[in-house]
Amino acid sequence: MSARPTAYYTADGDDFIPTSIARGPWGETISGNVLGGLLGHVIDRDFGDPDLQPARLTVDLFRPAALAPLTIRTEPIRTGRRIRVVDAQAVQGGEVVGRASVVLLRRGPAAPTRIWTTPVDIPAPPGPDRVPTDAPMQLVAHGAGSSSDLSAWQHTGPKHIWLRNVAPLVEGQPMTPFARAAMAGDVVSSLTHFGPDGLLYINADYTLTLSRLPEGPEIGLSALTHYSDAGVATGTATLFDRHGPIGSGIATALLSPGFAPPDH
Repeated sequence: MSARPTAYYTADGDDFIPTSIARGPWGETISGNVLGGLLGHVIDRDFGDPDLQPARLTVDLFRPAALAPLTIRTEPIRTGRRIRVVDAQAVQGGEVVGRASVVLLRRGPAAPTRIWTTPVDIPAPPGPDRVPTDAPMQLVAHGAGSSSDLSAWQHTGPKHIWLRNVAPLVEGQPMTPFARAAMAGDVVSSLTHFGPDGLLYINADYTLTLSRLPEGPEIGLSALTHYSDAGVATGTATLFDRHGPIGSGIATALLSPGFAPPDH
C-alpha cells in the first residue's frame, strides 16, 4: 500500500499538483476548502504584508476543479496606502475553475471595543486525545453530542466545530494563518446547511471576514443562521480561535444531494 501524501499539493514550477488527500466530498474533484486555501496561500505569498490585515476573502467555486495540475494567477486591483485589493484565478486546462478576491486593510491603533455584538457559544477546544492522529484535517464536531466526524450535526439544534489542518497545503511550505482561515471559511457552508438528513447542499461560494488572523493551529466555527427556499440556501457563522472570535463567514449553496466524505 502506498504511503499517504503529506501535503494537499506539490509544486512543479508554476503548477500545483493536487494529491489524493485534496479530493472533496462531491466526487473526483478538489475539495472547496483545499482550492480556497490554495488561492489564499498564493495571495498571501505574493501580496502579504505584516502591516496589512487580510480583512475580507471571497471565493467563487463555480466549476468543478479536477484532480489535475492547476495554476494560480494573481492581479493587484488597488494598491493604496490603507487599502489593497487583490484578485486571483485558479486555472486548469485554460479554463478558470475558481477565483478569489481579497481586501487588505492597514492595521493601526486599537479602537474602543464597547460595541454590541451577538454573543456566541464557543465549545471547549479539543484536547490531544479528542481527534484522530492520521487525518490530514482533524476535527471535533459539536451538536447532538460531539464526534470526530460530522454525525454530531445530524439534528435540528446548534452546531459548532473545531478544525486543525495537520497536512500543509503545499509540500515543503509552511501553512500561514491566512491560509488556515481560507480553508476554514469553506466549512461555513457544510456547518450551516447540515441537518438531520445530512448535507443536501453544495456551496457556490463563501466569504470570510477577519478582524485579526487566527493564533495557533486550531480554528473553530459556530453556526448562526440558515435560510433556504426553492433549493437555494444561505448560511452564516462566527469563526474563532482559542482566544475568542476572529471574524465571520457566509456561504451560498444549491440543493444537491450526494455528499460523501472521502475516505482518507
